[in-house]
Amino acid sequence: MHLFVTGASGFVGTAVVAELVAAGHQVVGLARSQTSAARLTANGADVHRASLDDLDSIYAAAAAADGVLHLAYRHGAASEEAARTDLRVVETIGAALAGSQRPFVLTSGTLVLAPGHVGTECEPPDPAAPGAARIASEQAGLALANRGVRVAVVRLAPSVHDRVRRGFVGGLIDTARASGVSGYIGDGAQRWPTVHRADAARLYRMAVEHAPARSILHGVGEQGVLIRDIADVIGAHLRVPVRPIASERAAEHFGWLANVVSVDAPASNARTRELLNWEPSHAGLLDDLANGEFFDPVER
Repeated sequence: MHLFVTGASGFVGTAVVAELVAAGHQVVGLARSQTSAARLTANGADVHRASLDDLDSIYAAAAAADGVLHLAYRHGAASEEAARTDLRVVETIGAALAGSQRPFVLTSGTLVLAPGHVGTECEPPDPAAPGAARIASEQAGLALANRGVRVAVVRLAPSVHDRVRRGFVGGLIDTARASGVSGYIGDGAQRWPTVHRADAARLYRMAVEHAPARSILHGVGEQGVLIRDIADVIGAHLRVPVRPIASERAAEHFGWLANVVSVDAPASNARTRELLNWEPSHAGLLDDLANGEFFDPVER
């Protein structure tokens, strides 16, 4: 298939593009900068130069494709601004694919679900959940099934990992290095779902190839890794003490990560595995954290 991919030069997107190209698909990736374009070319993809604000250009690229995978998101922007941008992009891609039965795989997160129990693919999102900003795009995407689009939503685990320093865990390392303490909140029994990015990439490929319309898929390899166990590994590597952080000091200690570190939000992948015969097979988070390059002083 001729596939258009947004977020194609990002941490997860580069793995998705490599997976698609290896499977014989022709990939066109969205690139905002020359650096991103060069990364795409090196990964075997063609380049479509535009930003997430260039909706006419995104529409044209989606309309010309046999299917679309949407992974881009403005993580550095304010939550409401990022969510509005994402919703506009989802609606634009949906309009380009309407009536064609072509596949559209878009990205959400398991943090759209209510915390405190094991979230499932069949569970509706909770407006009070930590990742609630993603709900509007998820629901708008699923509604496209009524307009003749074979749409699937991939809810990614909050920690997508590899043998490099990335995402939330990278933030915990930075915090521990700066403060001299590898911390956790309360008893540290909060659980984070995780997924290796190679397993996530395979899930995106299987979704665009085979997922039925209106599928909700959980990009989850491990149902829930204890925050305390993550803190223990970080403390051992940095040779700093591992200590609980009082909840009233969480924002001071963890900064923007406080709301995530405090949440117990395990998630199941049972329905996803059954639907697509997808089986995560790569290393778990703690193995990558212990043996990889997470602790390099320079972000890779």
